[in-house]
Amino acid sequence: MKQQPQDPPETRSQVRSRERVVAHGEVFTAPREVNAMLDLVKTETERIDSRFLEPACGDGNFLIEILRRKLQVVAKKSRGNPSEYELLACQAVASVYGIELLPDNAEACRSRLLAFVRAQWQQHTAPAARSSEADDSDFLRSVAYLLRRNIICGDALTYQTVGPQPHPIFFSDWTFIGHRVKRTDYRYDFMVKKQHQYSLFDEAGEVKTFDEPVREYPTMHFLKLYTYGE
Repeated sequence: MKQQPQDPPETRSQVRSRERVVAHGEVFTAPREVNAMLDLVKTETERIDSRFLEPACGDGNFLIEILRRKLQVVAKKSRGNPSEYELLACQAVASVYGIELLPDNAEACRSRLLAFVRAQWQQHTAPAARSSEADDSDFLRSVAYLLRRNIICGDALTYQTVGPQPHPIFFSDWTFIGHRVKRTDYRYDFMVKKQHQYSLFDEAGEVKTFDEPVREYPTMHFLKLYTYGE
């Protein structure tokens, strides 16, 4: 994994090109507006396991700020314990979801969030996390896997992925039980329409019972999530 350069928030343009605005309506939300909107649900942004879905996530302006707030709480709660930091950080990443229509934005979002988590992890854990081998750590490999599963290249209006063979969007629910995690997959259109199952993103913030999972997986240690496979 190669760390991606991070532009300071104030230098990130809201428009990449006129052509993309015309073709896709692509305009990125400025940091000031992002923070103002998130401040309206400030308490939820500071809950490590509170789920957020951004249905037009671009390259991650909202999601990275949500992660920033969550990881600040993680740093306080872990109190310098590297293992606890990794567990809570994985929980924070697992709670953030996004859908993006344009493939380059979706990939940029994953890379940007991974680089941010990597930098925070290196800052708050042991010196070994800052070694040249850190990118191959189980922690970062599991974070990268969570981001691949949670940040989807698709159309939030049609509930389909984008690509040569579109198919329904699936999201994974990650239930943490101590140091182990239970993965359960659900169809996004069912979650939104609420025709067949309750939503992962319940308005009251409560975890509901789901009646039609697409697939359930055996529990896995949180540092071995990447071994689930796609």
